[in-house]
Amino acid sequence: MSYAELHCLSNFTFLRGASNPEELVIRAQQLGYAALALTDECSLAGIVRAHVAARERGFTLLVGSELTFDDGLRLVCLATSRRGYGALARLITQARRAAPKGRYRLTRADLAAGLEDCLLLWLPGVEPQAGEGAWLRERFPGRLWLAVELAATGADHARLAALLALAGQLDIPPVASGDVHLHLRRRRALQDTLTAIRLGTTVAQAGHALFPNGERSLRTLARLSALYPRELREATLEIAARCRFALDELRYEFPLDTVPPGMTPGTRLRRLVAQGERWRWSGGTPPAVRELLDRELALIAELGYEHYFLTVHDLVRFARGRGILCQGRGSAANSAVCYALGITAVDPARMNMLFERFISRERNEPPDIDVDFEHERREEVIQYLYERYGRERAALTAVVTRYRPKSARRDVCRALGLDPTRPLPAHAEALVGELIGFPRHLSQHPGGFVIARGPLAELVPVENAAMPARTVIQ
Repeated sequence: MSYAELHCLSNFTFLRGASNPEELVIRAQQLGYAALALTDECSLAGIVRAHVAARERGFTLLVGSELTFDDGLRLVCLATSRRGYGALARLITQARRAAPKGRYRLTRADLAAGLEDCLLLWLPGVEPQAGEGAWLRERFPGRLWLAVELAATGADHARLAALLALAGQLDIPPVASGDVHLHLRRRRALQDTLTAIRLGTTVAQAGHALFPNGERSLRTLARLSALYPRELREATLEIAARCRFALDELRYEFPLDTVPPGMTPGTRLRRLVAQGERWRWSGGTPPAVRELLDRELALIAELGYEHYFLTVHDLVRFARGRGILCQGRGSAANSAVCYALGITAVDPARMNMLFERFISRERNEPPDIDVDFEHERREEVIQYLYERYGRERAALTAVVTRYRPKSARRDVCRALGLDPTRPLPAHAEALVGELIGFPRHLSQHPGGFVIARGPLAELVPVENAAMPARTVIQ
């Protein structure tokens, strides 16, 4: 029979997971798994990469997250629907916004909303607390399981017996899961190194903070069959079957704020373009430009991108009204509409432009308008966006800071207690090579924003940036 892994961390659980999301998806499929849940700690930062890899291979990916509460309670939450995904993303946002960058904070009161359309796996500690399970069972009837995680520590038989007894006592169904941190056992040395880096110590001094073996890898079905009773493996498939959500269900909606009451987006855009024509071509719009504007406006309306142009125009209008230097660039310069709106400075009457380089039916993607603002006053523009759309609907995009050769060598040497100025032994060089390209943390993009029509946290979790008064999406 098959199996679904329900508790799996990637290297987007920074300095814990030792495999990237794509590696985990590919390996799970190779092993014959029915599904894999990516459950990074209080994060969905790696889920798009896993989704793309799973979709390309026709493999089932479940969306979830591992959460640790202030009192030590630990859960895995799995979204079963679009509504469940939104609830999980909101909870992650709440936890991340309640703590400084890179950290999160959760209390049991944060579960008051109930995490609708989510399934929960309770992760009992070394000494399971029956009170935790009883509290959860009362609040999440019919969607709570006790996770049985066996890692060949020498105490598996006793651990299994104790957890099965506890499950029976509390009337909570048990399920197998793996607490996966690596796609292959051979990544264990790198995982040890990551643990030492995270704890600010060396591998030699990390002691019991290190895993005792490589069992937190994706294991073969034969190995899982030897460890877990059949009913616990079957329960993984039952849970996976209830998780029907996929990222393809997410739909972005442009904000509506730039359209006055009683006016349609198309009417508003055409009115602004007409005003721009009188400004740009005071002697009258050349016939060729008039034809170009009509063609562009018709295509913009057909593809439903009026709100996009109105939003960018509003931002440029604000900047110019404050005397902030700004200029649109790139493929947007091929647009007569952008010129009429004052977004770009390339006169279509003097250029032989190809609008299809900027927007076309065939590409089926929104146009790309880059606007540069003078560096010294960029913060004014950023804060305008937060004020205009609210913290609930706008945030900066994140940038994944990854290990480069210099930083990988430095951190590996610290973890192994080696001098980075000297030649490294072969095993250390191998670790440096594996670490290069690994995500280290999330940083903020210098000016890329996401603005949503509704609550942004229902599309993607939002967290605090290092700079005050800034938030970024995961």
